[in-house]
Amino acid sequence: MAQLALSGRLRYLTLASATALMLGLGACAEIDAHGFVPVEPELAQVGAGMAADDVRSLLGAPAVEGFGGTNSWFYISSRVERRAFLPPRITERKIVAIGFDSANRVTQVERFSLEDGRLIDLNHNVTVTDGRRLTFFEQLLGNLGNFSTESFFGGTN
Repeated sequence: MAQLALSGRLRYLTLASATALMLGLGACAEIDAHGFVPVEPELAQVGAGMAADDVRSLLGAPAVEGFGGTNSWFYISSRVERRAFLPPRITERKIVAIGFDSANRVTQVERFSLEDGRLIDLNHNVTVTDGRRLTFFEQLLGNLGNFSTESFFGGTN
């Protein structure tokens, strides 16, 4: 009978230890907040025709100005969850885009979230390289016929 009670306690301790370990590992999640998006009451004050300087004084400096050659401002915030050895996961993203006309007056205010997201190729340009790189032996063998003895011994050209 005493052995049966010991076995039950051992099972209980094993279950309690496993539960504590799982809860402990779950608590290893770290949430990082990045960026800044103005709160809704401040955004409600931004309307069409408002000057860019007034928007800056009301909302603060944007994260990005004039992206892609446009006259736009972007306020961006995100929350990233990191769990132990797993890759980071973005749990929340908010973007406020404010467009301006050529006179720096507000034309539109748009809001985006993580659900609106899509993959965007930010660079359409091709990187120019400095040509084909030759190995040491390709350079050595390629120059074999390019020199004459006169060029080494100071002969006439």
